[in-house]
Amino acid sequence: MAKTPAQRIKKHGANASVPQHHLPPVINPTTQRSPEKARDNSNVILIAGVVASLFLFWYLHLLTLNQLTQLSGGLPMPDSLIGGFDQAFVDQLRAAMNEEARGQLNYVHKTAGTLFPLIFGFTWLLLIGTNVARKSLRWALWALPLLFAAVRLWGNVAVDSMMSASTADGGQVALASALTVAGWVLLVLSLVAGGAAVFLGRKSGKQQ
Repeated sequence: MAKTPAQRIKKHGANASVPQHHLPPVINPTTQRSPEKARDNSNVILIAGVVASLFLFWYLHLLTLNQLTQLSGGLPMPDSLIGGFDQAFVDQLRAAMNEEARGQLNYVHKTAGTLFPLIFGFTWLLLIGTNVARKSLRWALWALPLLFAAVRLWGNVAVDSMMSASTADGGQVALASALTVAGWVLLVLSLVAGGAAVFLGRKSGKQQ
């Protein structure tokens, strides 16, 4: 009958040999993430985000909003007017679009009009975060896509409220127009910030 370690110590003293039990390592070294693997994963997500953003921009601005002009007598949608719009244009557009056409515009805002700024904003946050090491500069660049997403979503609501109101007043028109212009400006600035982030990332990589 085999003796337990306690019985061996009792019989032979502290010098008794106690069997050693070796447990297998909990963490498999082959599954540890390396910086290169993490960077590759980020690049895959970035590429997917950029492709999705390009597709949604095309679908929203070049396809869907352009097709809605067939329901407005050829008048462009407010979202497409980079320079904004005034009360006279809104009155003319509201007169040309019936309730069903306005519902189509509202549906576009709730689908592609929501997805585009959110996916673009997330993609650009990741792009800047993976290429800019300095914290203060990273936050400064992050502010642009964050503001873009917020302004575009707010602009969707403002345009829908303006189009669905019984009478669009000057305040509604001015707010919707200002948000539309700001959205386009922030989109351009976000693209510039993304380009600057990529440039800084490559410059930092060459210095290492």
